[in-house]
Amino acid sequence: MLCEMCGKDVPEVSIVKIEGTVLRLCPNCAKFGKVVEPPPAAFHAPGRTPGLSKGPRRSPMEEKDIFTEMPPLELVPDWSQRIRKAREVMGLTQDQFGVRLSEKSSVIHKLESGAFFPPDAMVRKIEKVLKIRIRAAPETS
Repeated sequence: MLCEMCGKDVPEVSIVKIEGTVLRLCPNCAKFGKVVEPPPAAFHAPGRTPGLSKGPRRSPMEEKDIFTEMPPLELVPDWSQRIRKAREVMGLTQDQFGVRLSEKSSVIHKLESGAFFPPDAMVRKIEKVLKIRIRAAPETS
């Protein structure tokens, strides 16, 4: 058998507890801990590694793709006007709105003019700050 501390192949090992960990050790390494009698239940089955199952999984976990369950969302056609109107209703300037989104006022200007399409993370921030929806499921004809 192999000593779990030094790795030597020895004919006999002792089950020893060292700093809260139970190991199979050769006589030389066993002096560093306290011999455990009787051995813990995990060591009763020879050749079995503690914590590992004996056979194949009984109920394998299935991968689940959450994106197949969600409807695809796209920006609504008038998204830039909705942003501007909602910002004005809240009484925010482009600079103040930019601070709330952690964006420059030039980005806000480009958003409201429709020259810049916001990434998904920014769309979520805009919807949260302005309390509006600028995404919707695409219409199918």
